Amino acid sequence: MSLTRTVELVFRRFLPSPFVIALILTLVTMGLALVFGKFPQADSSWEGMLGSWEKGLWNRELLVFAYQMMLILVLGHVLVLSKPMERLIIRLTSFSRDGASAALLVASATMLVSFFNWGLGLIFGAILARKVGEYAQKQQIPVNYPLIGACGYVGLMIWHGGISGSAPIKVSEPGHLANLMGGASGAGGASLYPETIPTSLTIFSVPNLIIFFLVFTAISSLVYYLGRKVNPTHVSLPVYAFSDSDTSKASGAERLDRSPVLSTLFGALIFLAFLVQYLPQLKSLNLTPDMLNFFMLGLAILLHGSIRSFLQATQEAIGDTAGILIQFPLYFGIMGIMTESGLIHQISDFFVAISTERTFPLFTFFSAGLVNIFVPSGGGQWAVQGPVILEAAQQLGVSLPKAVMAISYGDQLTNMLQPFWALPLLGITRLKAREILPYTMLFMLVGGVIYLAGLWFS
Repeated sequence: MSLTRTVELVFRRFLPSPFVIALILTLVTMGLALVFGKFPQADSSWEGMLGSWEKGLWNRELLVFAYQMMLILVLGHVLVLSKPMERLIIRLTSFSRDGASAALLVASATMLVSFFNWGLGLIFGAILARKVGEYAQKQQIPVNYPLIGACGYVGLMIWHGGISGSAPIKVSEPGHLANLMGGASGAGGASLYPETIPTSLTIFSVPNLIIFFLVFTAISSLVYYLGRKVNPTHVSLPVYAFSDSDTSKASGAERLDRSPVLSTLFGALIFLAFLVQYLPQLKSLNLTPDMLNFFMLGLAILLHGSIRSFLQATQEAIGDTAGILIQFPLYFGIMGIMTESGLIHQISDFFVAISTERTFPLFTFFSAGLVNIFVPSGGGQWAVQGPVILEAAQQLGVSLPKAVMAISYGDQLTNMLQPFWALPLLGITRLKAREILPYTMLFMLVGGVIYLAGLWFS
């Protein structure tokens, strides 16, 4: 049995749904808190544990965080469903001359788009891979379609170091660290942390941009080589249809829904407000989730050309957010238990005991990659693992921006092994997980070497 077949069977047979995993992690955290934790402000450990869990579930600041992540995903998907994006994808497919150029096209375009927005890159890569497969079928170009599908998923290996990365963009928000670390560090502990870690020190830092360039170059070169060497596969695909446009005649108030004038004016108004509100932060290269979502909202409305088209695309995209909506509060509950019981101190002390200032980013990277298998969400993982890593980094004197990026790199890397976020791509491309895994695992090995070297030498 091949390695990739084994990996697929392990995930299918032994790993339940992400929601069930979140439930199991909650129960495990509760058990650890009862055995090893302390709740000095409660009459009993049970009362303290349940109270801290409930408080964590409905932490208002973190619920805002969940909604911000939902919007990043939805607005990215909505953008892909616009007519200009459809025309762009169709135009790009014409650059596929052979199997190598097709793989290079899909991988490079997907990585660039995913660096801007992971929700956009996730669906863009899937549709581009499908359309390249259809184009190759029509033009009788020999391609390895599973390789093309894997190239459409590779953006999930660079997204967390990009503009929509959950951890770096959230720590740039004023007050987030204080809210996240206040309970974890005890009274006055939040004052040990900066008000904000700007994206100029994380996403737009020179080390991160160099690492992205190296990963982009290495993966692009690899897929081009693979496209020339691997055997072509048979492609038999019906034409993938984008959302149908309603061409029936509008009447009455429905004309406003379809009015391009109204959508253009409102989109322009959003961009005007965006510049007024965020221009100073843009100049200092400090992005926040609200800034990104505001920009994406205006762009999506403009590209769709009518409110009706925008709302139809939103309705189609909203299903992607089910996991975030229902799972994030469970992760917040886990964090609430860990902070109130003191488990964060104990776990961070363990990291401090086994690490040095030089090796800590590497341990963080590996642990983040492991956690991502069980918590396949960058935002959820940040809520659970972020406080532990930040406290340990503070004790060891490790740069906080570097610690944030170490979590980000580890989290995104094992997306190439964890098939959770590949589900939309598999549905669109009609591929199976075992067909793309040989290639995504190879991407993971190449990317892993670059990320580790970057953390070691930066």
